[in-house]
Amino acid sequence: MKRYKDIEILRNINENVGSLNSLYYANNSYPEIPLNKDDIYVETEFGDRLDLLANQFYNDVALYWVIAIANPNKVNFGSLFVKEGTQLRIPVRINNIIDQYININNLWVLENLLDLM
Repeated sequence: MKRYKDIEILRNINENVGSLNSLYYANNSYPEIPLNKDDIYVETEFGDRLDLLANQFYNDVALYWVIAIANPNKVNFGSLFVKEGTQLRIPVRINNIIDQYININNLWVLENLLDLM
């Protein structure tokens, strides 16, 4: 799964900001991830990254953001790297989290348009 596949691409129509007609990715919003009794807690080791942990627990590197959002005080959202020895919460029940992400960002419209193509 490509990291940016579900993010809408927009065209700049404001001549006062950047290059006119240049393309950019729309900002996405992320759902809050409440604590759950089924969550797993891990201590990171040397070489651990959010994408690798997402692959290990979810079989999808693109779901790195789930771990990042679940650990806001321990992870820099702009980076995939995690300091060795950091305890991270790994949400296990992610279907609802992904559904909320899709709803918040109105990705169902994009998914339906892609299905028609």
